Amino acid sequence: MPDFYREVTRLLRVNQFVRAPGRKGSHEKWENAVLRRKVVVPRHMKSRHTANAILKSAGINKKL
Repeated sequence: MPDFYREVTRLLRVNQFVRAPGRKGSHEKWENAVLRRKVVVPRHMKSRHTANAILKSAGINKKL
């Protein structure tokens, strides 16, 4: 089963998102200061649908 975490975080970095410091646990918060958007990304993402929902909420028009 594929893990979509690496691909989602790569796309977030390309679109100027940075990981918020000081987060612990199984989820990470990513922020884009220019667009004023915040998204929460689980570290163990097995669902393609979850990955696409995160990208959509970040304003990225790419489907996995």
